[in-house]
Amino acid sequence: MVKIDTFLKLFLITDLLWLGDDTKYMTFSMSKYNLKQKAIKLRREGQTYSEILDVIPVAKSTLSLWLREVGLSKKQTQKITQKRIDGQKRGAQAQKIKRVNKQREIIESAQYDIKSISNRELWLIGIALYWAEGSKSKEHNTSVGISFSNSDPNMVYIFIEWLRRCLGIDDKDIITSLYIHELHKHRTRDILDIWSKKINKPLSFFKYVYYKKNKIKTNRKNTGDLYIGLLRVNIKASSDLNRKITGWIKGICSNCGLV
Repeated sequence: MVKIDTFLKLFLITDLLWLGDDTKYMTFSMSKYNLKQKAIKLRREGQTYSEILDVIPVAKSTLSLWLREVGLSKKQTQKITQKRIDGQKRGAQAQKIKRVNKQREIIESAQYDIKSISNRELWLIGIALYWAEGSKSKEHNTSVGISFSNSDPNMVYIFIEWLRRCLGIDDKDIITSLYIHELHKHRTRDILDIWSKKINKPLSFFKYVYYKKNKIKTNRKNTGDLYIGLLRVNIKASSDLNRKITGWIKGICSNCGLV
């Protein structure tokens, strides 16, 4: 057997395997000792546990035991900490990509649940839209015309289609007003072009543009180039039609079991 000093013999004796002959031992403990020294070296170079385990085939508990007394310089500690932070960021990004892909799959699949929409279905959709976003007549103010406001071009497009197909409203009876924050005043033409394309109407369809004063503090997220303001759609001489819509809303309520 290879001679080793007394201290190393005591350190390694628990890892020696007796093979039945007092002159023969499996000296894999020397190999394990070398692995430990290599692990310590890698740790002092700033390697994380995960990185060390990729090249040192031992259990994590064993590695932890080997390295628990390994001192690290401030620079080494900072390096390992940064690696952990980078790893967490990569993990978070991977999870985000996974969630985005899952969301896309669900949305793309769900859209095919909606087949062709009949005029009656569009009529009910429009009533619900107006119920949520439109100006309603009240007992103290019964002369309220149709007025619908939203910042979503898709919703505005469907509402205008509802006006045209279900209520017989012509474009000449529609008055539109675009509201933009002063901060985006220089983008007025670009914003109008976006609305024009989104709702499939010429620029002449947009009658008025108003500029709103900006608040010093705001929680709005769409403050960049994605911001396109809000479009208000008013209908000329439509107080009676608004009252009728109120009746339709009541009809929906009563047919859903509401008193």
